[in-house]
Amino acid sequence: MTTIELKSKIVIQLQQSRSVFGGSDKKFATSLGINNAQYSRIKNGDTEKVLSDANWISLARRLGVTLSDAPEWKTAKTPVFEFITAQLEKCQKEGVSALLCDLSDIGKIYTAKYYTKTHKNVVYVDCSQVKSKQRLIRYIAKEFGVTSGGRYADVYEGLSCYLKTIHTPLIILDEAGDLDYAAFLEIKALWNATEMCCGFYMMGAEGLEEKIRRSISCKKVGYAELFSRFGKRYGKAVPYAGEECEKMLRVTAILIIKANAPDNVNIQKILTQTLGEGKLPSLRRIYKELSKVN
Repeated sequence: MTTIELKSKIVIQLQQSRSVFGGSDKKFATSLGINNAQYSRIKNGDTEKVLSDANWISLARRLGVTLSDAPEWKTAKTPVFEFITAQLEKCQKEGVSALLCDLSDIGKIYTAKYYTKTHKNVVYVDCSQVKSKQRLIRYIAKEFGVTSGGRYADVYEGLSCYLKTIHTPLIILDEAGDLDYAAFLEIKALWNATEMCCGFYMMGAEGLEEKIRRSISCKKVGYAELFSRFGKRYGKAVPYAGEECEKMLRVTAILIIKANAPDNVNIQKILTQTLGEGKLPSLRRIYKELSKVN
C-alpha cells in the first residue's frame, strides 16, 4: 500500500471517528495524540508534511486502520455480538454498569471495539496495557480528549468532571482481571464520582470472576462494593451446558465465515480447520484460515 493510499484510509476513518466523538475538535485531536492545528489541516484535506511517517502509522494503529491490502473484515451479527451489544446499549443509555465473565475467543473484544467505533462518547480500554491506577485513568482521560498530563489529582478531577457534562458516556474495561488492586479501587472511586452519569462495562474471562470471588471471600477492601456497583452478577453470553455451548459457538463461527469468505469457499471445511480442544471453533483461527483463500 502506498503512503497516499494509507493516508486516504486514515482520513476516512478519522471522519468516522470524529462523527462519534462527542467533544470539540480540540479534544478530538488530543485523544489522537496530535494538536488541533494538525487535525484542522488534515480535516481540510491537507495531508502533506502535517505529520511524520511514524505519526501517521501511530494514527493508523489508534484508529484500527490496517496497513495491508487485506479485505476489510465484515461484522457478523452473532449471538454473542447481539448479547454484548444489548448490554452495552443499556449501560450507556441508563448510566449503569455490568460485568461479563465468559470464555475467551468468543468475540467479546471485536464486539466491544465495534460498539466503540459506532457509538458516541464511548471509550474502550485494554486493561492489560494500562494495569496501574495512574496509567488507567490517564489513558481514559486522553481517550475522552481530557488533559492527561500533569498532576494525577488534576487529571482525575478533570476526567470525573468532564464525564458529568457529556451525553451518556460509557467506559468499556476489557481484560479487567489484569488491573492491579489500586486500579480496581480507582474504578470504584470514578463510579462514585460519576454515578448515573456514566456507564461502565467490565469484561474478562473466567479469571476475572475468580479474582473477584476470591477477593470478596478474603474480605479484601473494595471488592464487595465494586461487585455491588456492577450489578452483583457475573454475566455470561455463552450457555453453561457443554452441548449448548458447542452449538452456539459453532453457529457463531459459521456466521463469521459466511460474512467474510468468498462465495466459492467450503464453509464446513473452514469450520473444521478452526476446531480446537473440545471440538470448539477458534474465532481467531477463522481470520488466519480465511486469509489463505481471500
